[in-house]
Parts: sequence; structure tokens; C-alpha cells
Amino acid sequence: MRARDAVRVSALRSALAALGNAEAVPVAERPRAGAVEQAALGVGAADTARRGLSEDDVRAVVEQEVAERVEAAAHLRAAGRPEAAERPEAEADVLRTLLESTPHHP
Repeated sequence: MRARDAVRVSALRSALAALGNAEAVPVAERPRAGAVEQAALGVGAADTARRGLSEDDVRAVVEQEVAERVEAAAHLRAAGRPEAAERPEAEADVLRTLLESTPHHP
């Protein structure tokens, strides 16, 4: 049971990170105010509001995470490593279950 939880935790953490990245505002869109604030790194670099994601955006990000895992598993199987393909397949199943259990309102 613990091994199964590790797969769930890994899949969910990765999906949360992908959602966090999707909320990030591209560097070119950040407001610039002055000398230090114009630097790509340093003081003021993280002082930008995050983008809000719609339900459709969130669903699309999670679906992309599923697709990436399915593709990774296919590559591993094609390379003759079926045992290594089990983990991304299991993570894809976890995320699919999440998507299926969440009502979709188009």
C-alpha cells in the first residue's frame, strides 16, 4: 500500500507543480518599474501577480501531464524496459482517476 501511495503522491505533486508553472506570468509580460526591478533576477523578480487558471485550463494541464506519462511509458516499452514503464503508467492512471472524478463543465 505504501508503494501505491508513493505513486499517487508523485503524480499529484508533479501535477501541482505543472499547475504552478502554468500560473506563472511570462518574463516579457511582467511590469518593469526601475533599475533593479528591470533585472530578470533579483529584487522584484517574484513580485508579480500570478495568472488565474479556469477549470478548462486546469483540466488541460492535467490532461497534458497524463499524455506526457503515457508517452514516456511508450518510449520505455519501445526501448525494452517494460518494468520502468510501470511507474509513469501508474501515475497516468492516478491523474486519469482524478480527471474522471472531477465534474467537467464545458
